[in-house]
Amino acid sequence: MSPIVFYLDPGSGAPTYRQLVQQAERALLLGYLRRGDQLPRVKDVTSSLAINADTVLKAYRELEHKGIAEGRPGLGTFIVADPPVPGPRELAGLRRSLGRWLRDAGAAGLDERTMAALFEMSLHDFHAATAGAVA
Repeated sequence: MSPIVFYLDPGSGAPTYRQLVQQAERALLLGYLRRGDQLPRVKDVTSSLAINADTVLKAYRELEHKGIAEGRPGLGTFIVADPPVPGPRELAGLRRSLGRWLRDAGAAGLDERTMAALFEMSLHDFHAATAGAVA
């Protein structure tokens, strides 16, 4: 059984195959997927999401192209990249901190879109400051 279960977000605006790729990338970044983990079988994804097998295959090919996954004939598709993250303890602490921030933002009256915009702006500022410090 795979450690990831794909889902579709009809409101995302992203093509179905792209949503699958993004979910696998996020799962790897957060440490939910690790080297050697098997992605769900194409047949299982197509039946659970009611999508075409070509869509799943396109997503898996893109993951292969990015060096994240590797197809093994007759066996399935497996993660070949290592998650570039700190350990689970560090992630749990950061998630708690982010949860506190979200509660504070909600208490201040921010809706989800405003929270996301503020986070993205702050992330952009962080990268700009980091790039300036390195240069």
